[in-house]
Amino acid sequence: MKFTAEQIAELLNGKVEGNPEAIVKNVSKIEDGKPETLTFLANPKYTQYIYTTKADVVIVNDSFEAEQEVKATLIRVANAYESLAQLMEMYEQSQPQKTGIEDPSFIDKTAQLGDFVYVGAFAYIGENVTIGDNVKIYPHVYLGDNVKVADNTVIYSGVKVYKNCKIGANCMIHAGAVIGSDGFGFAPDENNQYKKIAQIGNVVIEDHVEIGANTTIDRATMGSTTIKAGAKLDNLIQIAHNVEIGESTVMAAGTAIAGSTKIGNYCMFGGQIGVAGHLKIGDKVRIGAQAGIIKNVKDGATLLGSPAMDIHQFNRSYVVFRRLPELKIQLETLTKEIQSLK
Repeated sequence: MKFTAEQIAELLNGKVEGNPEAIVKNVSKIEDGKPETLTFLANPKYTQYIYTTKADVVIVNDSFEAEQEVKATLIRVANAYESLAQLMEMYEQSQPQKTGIEDPSFIDKTAQLGDFVYVGAFAYIGENVTIGDNVKIYPHVYLGDNVKVADNTVIYSGVKVYKNCKIGANCMIHAGAVIGSDGFGFAPDENNQYKKIAQIGNVVIEDHVEIGANTTIDRATMGSTTIKAGAKLDNLIQIAHNVEIGESTVMAAGTAIAGSTKIGNYCMFGGQIGVAGHLKIGDKVRIGAQAGIIKNVKDGATLLGSPAMDIHQFNRSYVVFRRLPELKIQLETLTKEIQSLK
């Protein structure tokens, strides 16, 4: 595909600064820009590369002010990152779309499939499964009995969705994710042997949710484990039974949420965060990577550390604990001096 800078600017409602006839045939990272490619500048850390990139067209924020000559043609927009995402989505939608049922695959006679559905080879679709319009089920997907998948959802290869789970519209579930496996529920008996507690609930994933590769979401003991509309979960995340993830909350890879914890709307979790069970995390909470959450968190808090603490308290504490080796030596020296005075 080939576009001019002017055509791209029209799509993005942007303004061209430079050669409107500059040709774009592909995209590239700004630091590795190549001729006839499009790139973008949204993070100030990469500003240095706009002066050296070989990309012919760069999308920038309206607020960008060049400190030296920029050879590339610029397209100024309100939000460079959002505009790039818009372009990438247009490109994705322009690609040929798979439809139809591939062989061999198994679809139970009681299953209901909508229009323009794609089912890849070796997929298994169980009893009373309901699949909406324009859904894509890639090879080796397993959909257990009574699963419901709403319109326009994409389920990539190797995903396993256990019985009775519900997946909303316009969702994307990446390869290897497991939805609805048993929650970790065991009760010790009089002999200290662990007896399994039946997990009879399900998982409900609402609309516009994205689940990363190899992420696991356990079914509820009773009721539902719920991922609310617009939430985005990265790869390798563990969501335990009866957890609730709020609307438009995002979580980076390696995060683990213990059972029955409720997480609010519009939260942002860094990577490798651990959250204890039966907690309540408020709305618009931000938590830095590798934090450990062991108590409830109020709305709007920003936390760092393990155990986690308010970011301002963490920063004050960091000044101290990074000097602990030095302080230890000083303490030992003072102790010896005091003892010598006795």
